[in-house]
Amino acid sequence: MSTIKDVATKAGVSRSTVSRVLNHHPYVDEKKRKAVQEAIKELGYTPNSSAQRLRGTETKTIAVLVSRIVNPFFSAVVDAMDEVATMHSYRMILCNTRGRADQELHFLELLRTKQVDGVILASIVNDWETIYPYLQYGPIVLCNEYPRDLHGAPVITIDQKKAMTTITKHLLHKGYDSIAYCNVYDVNHLPEGVRSPLAEDRYEGFVQTMKSEGKVIQSSWRFSGHSVDDGRDILRTILGLSNRPNAIITGSDEIAAGIIAEAKVKKVRIPEDLAVVGFDNQPTATLLEPQLTTIHQPTFEMGKQAMEMLLTLLANQNEQYESVTFLEAPIQIRHST
Repeated sequence: MSTIKDVATKAGVSRSTVSRVLNHHPYVDEKKRKAVQEAIKELGYTPNSSAQRLRGTETKTIAVLVSRIVNPFFSAVVDAMDEVATMHSYRMILCNTRGRADQELHFLELLRTKQVDGVILASIVNDWETIYPYLQYGPIVLCNEYPRDLHGAPVITIDQKKAMTTITKHLLHKGYDSIAYCNVYDVNHLPEGVRSPLAEDRYEGFVQTMKSEGKVIQSSWRFSGHSVDDGRDILRTILGLSNRPNAIITGSDEIAAGIIAEAKVKKVRIPEDLAVVGFDNQPTATLLEPQLTTIHQPTFEMGKQAMEMLLTLLANQNEQYESVTFLEAPIQIRHST
């Protein structure tokens, strides 16, 4: 990363001259101004964000990155973030990465180029070592998803492994012992170089609980998806199996809704023929027939605490928080199990 000293050396001027150019001081020789501007462009130099704030040039804007803007989970989390930001006279911009690493870095450039004061990652695609250098330009808070090698930033989430253990035990205690599994990511088929600790932890909770009860995990009963249509496809696939599961755990209420909708078409009784469990406790969970058993994600509290944490970091520029906050995520038992 280039420094103001590097710019001064390349332009052949003093650091104070570079500083005056950066601050748009009117009394700078035009030739020196152009030399500094060319050096800044060639070196890719960006003024230190903390110093800029000390000069009173904060943007009062926060960027929030999500992977799927249409996902109701993100809608609820982001709404809570916006409420807190507005209360503190901050604006919020929503950035849809579509699960692409290049898009994520594109939006992180908003922090480096001082177009936003801070960033909240509600989803994460790149490894943390790629994202970490951006912390020098402003604070970053992670909400929901998290990397394995996190350091230097706080995260607000739930205990994914514990939540999935709760779901699996519920089904086993209800007598369902042939359980299919669907996650919003397939941990074995993510793009090259991409990991999802969230998906890994959920699956680990499922596997450990099943094994502790001596239950077999069938590879043909493992699915991935994230939408209502994916849920419909999963139900059709299950019906084509010679050895069918009697229950399925899904990674979101959207997937579960698709399974239940297709079950009605195919005359499959829920939960008599197939018990269905969701994840998130979206408003639609109580509108389904039967109503959906699901894990309640505290979306409002998650978004609220993430934004409050970011605002705390902005108010304390010399401090760096490194913590993981686990919010409670209880199971909501309804009629689909």
